[in-house]
Amino acid sequence: MNDAAPAPTPAPAPRRRARVRAPELIGKGGWLNTGGKELSLADLRGRIAILDFWTFCCINCLHVLDELRELEEKHRDTVVIIGVHSPKFVHEAEHAAVVDAVERYQVHHPVLDDPELATWKQYAVRAWPTLVVIDPEGYIVAQHAGEGHAHAIARLVEELEAEHEAKGTLRRGDGPYVAPEPVAGDLRFPGKALLLPSGNLLVSDTTRHRLVELAADGESVVRSIGSGERGFAGDSFSEPQGLALLPDGKVVVADTVNHALRTYDPATGQVETVAGTGRQWWQGAPTSGPALEVDLSSPWDVAWWQGRVWIAMAGVHQLWTWDPEAGTVEVAAGTTNEGLLDGPAAEAWFAQPSGLAAAGDRLWIADSETSALRYVEAAGEGHEGYVIKSAVGTGLFDFGHRDGDAAQALLQHPLGVTALPDGSVAVCDTYNHALRRYDPATGRVSTLATDLREPSDAVLVGEDIVVVESARHRLTRLRLPEEAVRVDAVAHRTQRAATEVAPGTLRLDVVFQAPSGQKLDTRYGPSTRLLVSSTPPELLAAGEGAGTDLFRELALNPDVSEGVLHVSAMAASCDDDPANEYPACHVHQQDWGVPVRVTADGVSRLPLVLAGMDG
Repeated sequence: MNDAAPAPTPAPAPRRRARVRAPELIGKGGWLNTGGKELSLADLRGRIAILDFWTFCCINCLHVLDELRELEEKHRDTVVIIGVHSPKFVHEAEHAAVVDAVERYQVHHPVLDDPELATWKQYAVRAWPTLVVIDPEGYIVAQHAGEGHAHAIARLVEELEAEHEAKGTLRRGDGPYVAPEPVAGDLRFPGKALLLPSGNLLVSDTTRHRLVELAADGESVVRSIGSGERGFAGDSFSEPQGLALLPDGKVVVADTVNHALRTYDPATGQVETVAGTGRQWWQGAPTSGPALEVDLSSPWDVAWWQGRVWIAMAGVHQLWTWDPEAGTVEVAAGTTNEGLLDGPAAEAWFAQPSGLAAAGDRLWIADSETSALRYVEAAGEGHEGYVIKSAVGTGLFDFGHRDGDAAQALLQHPLGVTALPDGSVAVCDTYNHALRRYDPATGRVSTLATDLREPSDAVLVGEDIVVVESARHRLTRLRLPEEAVRVDAVAHRTQRAATEVAPGTLRLDVVFQAPSGQKLDTRYGPSTRLLVSSTPPELLAAGEGAGTDLFRELALNPDVSEGVLHVSAMAASCDDDPANEYPACHVHQQDWGVPVRVTADGVSRLPLVLAGMDG
């Protein structure tokens, strides 16, 4: 505790504005979960509408889907949640992929498929995820970027219910959600697979919240493990993903939405929690300690390497480890900043690491949001610890399908990586529907197979490789070919438009207003944090770095015409009730990657809304 720590200088309060009508909901992809009906704002009149701008690649968006489930159930007669799917990757603009994602993540509300970002632009959204609250009369009353806002929105919903009940403008009743017909099959959106010592295959049947053991043919079901319903007690799972075999014969499972590691013993069928509390990790929480007392955040894959279980902690863009003998967890690499930055493990940046594969002195990583293949290795003679290096990939906004030299090769949101016997690596190039290969000996990338539907993992079985085709709900066996399949090169940048900014000084304002009934928590020093950097680093002549003010004067380099501003903001607020000795406190945080282009008639102020209200 630092009693002398200065309070943060408050950003200028946003000016109160006239009530703003919510723009109409438009999207060329049409509507899902409505029984074929097209919805308009008029159909929502009399209800409280919450627009959830999301894209299915984004782990923060998936966190928000889970945060909203309780509110959705509790206020189902007054609140309508509308998902507005706003794609980042080319694959996410495919309507069939959105249909799959809505089922995969059990989205139980209407979804507008907006492949051209039309509604995103109408609402001036700048980040995934963003939540917009519309009152029963059709006016915007709040906007929140990032995750962790469910408590504030729940309180606002109760206030709006009371206000509009009194005015006679609240309409209760069933919402427009129409559940799709259930689909039969042995697997539904499987995530990862593992070859058991018996020769059978264990698969995380993610959408059905269970594990399934298949015979060696990869098709015949031997047994299923888990209740099949979302849960944390007993042998229940919640969207499990990664699997790894431990030296004692047990299997460690990344129980992703339970934010936990579980073990499954094939000999006894017993499931046990070994790490995590069931709660999601937030900034300021412990990052090491007894495994069952430390929160985790969306562990996506696991691998046994150098005497520990390494964890791809997708939810916070880090690698963690679990030591089964000591019963402890700790951060192994990454700062929680989202991006691609190599170097010492403690300083590296990741973006949703989602696949791991141990191969001798290297641990390979599928870093999904940077469309990158990366690896961990020892720092080298005379140095301690580990370093992070990238083999393929350049950053958050460049992706595609291009073979050749690794410096020029492109992937699109890979989720799985598999070490091959010759020292090369197979990459499940998920959004390219392909299996790719990187050869460290030649530094080149090739394509092994195409027409795989969202491959998310692969395992070696003899001379074959068995691929988890997640969106085809099956395992597919391939013979590793001696030569790669040739494909036409395609390169993409995210279709999100760059913000045009004026040369010289750019004023950055992160707009934060504590939710109703709360105030900034300054008991232990500054309650806000702002971290700014850029790609390329030369974009900023001044203004990068960390601070406690939620605003910053950035000096743009006149010799750099475009790039990406990386902004990370955090604010802590607590219930404002002097009589409450133990107020409930909440952390609001969001990372933005804002593409910018310097033009003479660009803006000189860049506002980013962390949490705000319209008057």
